[in-house]
Amino acid sequence: MGKALIIGCGGVASVAIHKCCQNSEVFEEICIASRTKSKCDALKAKLEGTTKTIITTAQVDADDVSQLVKLIKEVKPDVVLNLALPYQDLTIMDACLECKVHYVDTANYEPLDTAKFEYKWQWAYKEKFEKAGITALLGSGFDPGVTGVFSAYAQKHEFDEINYIDILDCNGGDHGYPFATNFNPEINIREVSAKGSYIENGKWVETEPMEIKRVYDFDGVGEKDMYLLHHEELESLALNIKGIKRIRFFMTFGQSYLTHLKCLENVGMTSIEPIMYEGKEIVPLQFLKAVLPDPASLGARTVGKTNIGCIFRGKKDGKDKNYYLYNICDHQECYKEVGSQAISYTTGVPAMIGAMLVMNGTWQKPGVHNIEEFDPDPFMNALNKWGLPWIEDRNPTLVD
Repeated sequence: MGKALIIGCGGVASVAIHKCCQNSEVFEEICIASRTKSKCDALKAKLEGTTKTIITTAQVDADDVSQLVKLIKEVKPDVVLNLALPYQDLTIMDACLECKVHYVDTANYEPLDTAKFEYKWQWAYKEKFEKAGITALLGSGFDPGVTGVFSAYAQKHEFDEINYIDILDCNGGDHGYPFATNFNPEINIREVSAKGSYIENGKWVETEPMEIKRVYDFDGVGEKDMYLLHHEELESLALNIKGIKRIRFFMTFGQSYLTHLKCLENVGMTSIEPIMYEGKEIVPLQFLKAVLPDPASLGARTVGKTNIGCIFRGKKDGKDKNYYLYNICDHQECYKEVGSQAISYTTGVPAMIGAMLVMNGTWQKPGVHNIEEFDPDPFMNALNKWGLPWIEDRNPTLVD
């Protein structure tokens, strides 16, 4: 079928690459490129002999458009799957434009100097991608990603209009450390320590960090404390789902995590403002990242499950209706299959599926598009096939 260039070789990329190799009928060839080529080579060595997919590797600095262009021209991929850092989205999009190659990512662009998650920078590329005749698929992870597909599916099959969406992200996993983050500590801590916000009646409502707390009983996990956070898919779903009055995003956190985080915040360790230390400029949060456990090392020790999904409230045939779509994922099962915990797995599998649907022409529409703008059915079928089966609840407990 085709060839993908995958940029990045962290936890999520590793899962996506494993899944591409399981799906070698579509991904006949992949090139894994990262700043550290040795990581790509190690993954290639691990996977070769287990797959028909032909794997090559390359070194690239994803901040450098000219290096990216040179690599894309050498590899000649059908799609570029960006699993690098969100700070590199725009340079990779620039390179795809220059080479006229489809683009897929899992997280929206954010500038290095401010914890600002919004789509305006990437949406600004809409006309350029239309003119080039290529597709940019934004946010093909879990949240954003599957949450958008769930919303499009609910809109297509279950509702005439959806008025309320609550996205619930529960990680019931335990890695045994007093404090560690399940994905890139820099992104994770920036997300959590930023102000919360939700959309109501077309406007953003801002809250203090962790100000709004609810308790929810999650299938497969049990009762957990969850907190309202800002999350990027709220912005696109508010535009693309008909009838929306309010969208909120909640994520679970244990007390130990929050206590450690508060302490680190209080002493300035979560700051992204550079400071001088022994004559050298350092960013406290980047230093903290260096001393925390590497998220990729947590897989072997993490037990428990994740439960992520969306509760929808709206109207069907004039009647009020509630509907909950979610996935439960087991950390240990993921580790057995691909050597990563469920946080990486739930993002890496949808990244492969998004790249597959763009590459095989199922989802091609010149321009820059969020995932919920496409027909959800092929993606929903692929979730069941590739390891993230979904569950429906037609009488869910609502979040007040």
